[in-house]
Amino acid sequence: MELPLGYSKHKDLAKGGQPVCKLHKSIYGLKQASRQWFSKFSQILILHGFQQSKSDYSLFTKGSGNTFVVLLVYVDDIIITGPNINIIDSLKGFLHSQFKLKDLGVLKYFLGLEIARSHNGIFLSQRNYTLQLLEDAGFLGCKPANLPMNPKARLNSFEGKLIDDSSQYRRLVGRLLYLTISRPDITFVVHKLSQFVSQPRQLHLDVVYHLLRYLKAAPGQGLLFSASSSLQLRAFADADWGACLDSRKSVTGFCVFLGDSLISWKAKKQQTLSRSSAEAEYRALASTASEIAWIHQLLRDFQISSPTSALIFCDNQAAIHIANNPIFHERTKHIEIDCHYIRDKVTEGSIKLLPVRTQNQLADVFTKALPSNSLFPLLSKMAVTDLRRPP
Repeated sequence: MELPLGYSKHKDLAKGGQPVCKLHKSIYGLKQASRQWFSKFSQILILHGFQQSKSDYSLFTKGSGNTFVVLLVYVDDIIITGPNINIIDSLKGFLHSQFKLKDLGVLKYFLGLEIARSHNGIFLSQRNYTLQLLEDAGFLGCKPANLPMNPKARLNSFEGKLIDDSSQYRRLVGRLLYLTISRPDITFVVHKLSQFVSQPRQLHLDVVYHLLRYLKAAPGQGLLFSASSSLQLRAFADADWGACLDSRKSVTGFCVFLGDSLISWKAKKQQTLSRSSAEAEYRALASTASEIAWIHQLLRDFQISSPTSALIFCDNQAAIHIANNPIFHERTKHIEIDCHYIRDKVTEGSIKLLPVRTQNQLADVFTKALPSNSLFPLLSKMAVTDLRRPP
């Protein structure tokens, strides 16, 4: 025991003082606190018969059929779901016996995500988070913008004046990154802006302000997950060849649907240079195939099997031919082996590649800034909507 201030000698205790333990550091201040908590929590669940997912270690499942129950944990926030309410109540009773928990009832709000239910399905948005972001940035009363980014804007790391306080830029981009969970329409812009957080310039900050004005136009916009959707996995893959003005690397964009519901999307700069647009598209196909393989594993954890092969739509015929052709030839000998992952998936029959017209390529949203006549028709096909906006 370490004596606190005021108890420097044992004689102070003899005068009637009570021994006091001095806490060096709160558990919430320790770097390993969340890790130790999750280790303890997962150990209890596994001993209770749960299986920890290999695809997502924060996901736990137990039972089958009517007794199936799913538990998802993020630090100390937990979601429990399943077809049998009695099984869920029993699990909550068990957790209450092991930990001090607060039951918030039916899921309506989780980590900034707002969930609304109807006979049409589940609607996911971040309206309150968006409004709070606009208020903190001083844009709550601004004039709305009709596009997330000007299609004519060409951002790079060397044009424009460096801003004096870069912390504001980093803070805004960080909060916008979290907003992309429910806003696929801003994913490409935020991806682009996040590349300049080390040395942001005034031009980059102006694009951030323009994006905030766009969010003001529809703060409640989100995703609708249809209740009548099929279990067919469909994906759209695209690439913008040499899009990065600094490195001339291409940008990969893809989106994955379960039936009519958008469940995954990404915009990311490729790691290496591509010698042709076909090679850039081929790399995008490989990334999409990898994402679909991960989603297949998650579906198996949920005891759901997709009825047929996953479909990937691509608007580049050359990339499709390369993926379907198992012959090693001059055009692909310089491509890394891991990119041929898509070829293996096509050969085994788990993925089918289909052509699509460029104007119907939904992944275009994640590779470049689009004009309004191209952006909004594509978003309407992704079940991106705003329940609070009148039709």
